[in-house]
Amino acid sequence: MKKATEPIDWLIYERSLREEGYRLIGGVDEAGRGPLAGPVFAACVVFEEGVVIEGVNDSKKLSEKKREQLFDVICEKAKAFGIGSASVQEIDELNILNATFLAMKRAVEQLPEKPDVLLVDGNQAPKGMNLPVRTLEKGDTLSLSIAAASILAKVSRDRLMKALSKDYPLYRFEKHKGYGTALHRERILAYGPSDMHRKTFLTKILAKGTVR
Repeated sequence: MKKATEPIDWLIYERSLREEGYRLIGGVDEAGRGPLAGPVFAACVVFEEGVVIEGVNDSKKLSEKKREQLFDVICEKAKAFGIGSASVQEIDELNILNATFLAMKRAVEQLPEKPDVLLVDGNQAPKGMNLPVRTLEKGDTLSLSIAAASILAKVSRDRLMKALSKDYPLYRFEKHKGYGTALHRERILAYGPSDMHRKTFLTKILAKGTVR
């Protein structure tokens, strides 16, 4: 008989950090590292001890409707949150990893009070934080703070891409949010890249001149 899946303790990592003496714990995650167009976003979320929000999970595992609903709940229940981004130009100049770190740094800088420690999704600590950092692989499926940050970052980016679709209607950003779908690749080949496209991401597509 298959064993029932154990429920996730979404606060285990936050509790562990508090046991080490940290008080303000900022969960950090990004959205939009992979797309061919648009900025990369990041968010940092700080909760009071013991706060739990039902339904919070890795933003990729939630429907758009659910993410939108949780966005408002997270903003209401968080002690503090910050949202930052790095532009297409910064992605092309710095590379996507360093631009992601920059977006994370900007998200943390939006907080009214500096956290005592950052709990960051992934296995690489962002540069230039001047704060203790703990990384957590697949943190958006393990930590409430990181999962909440992933939702804020994802919703913020999706909203921007929808807004940009009005200025760049040929590319249908509202459909794919800048990701490399067949539709998006077809539009790039038909109309060429816009100033919202990451030029360093398009080399192979434009060289081959094919959708695949």
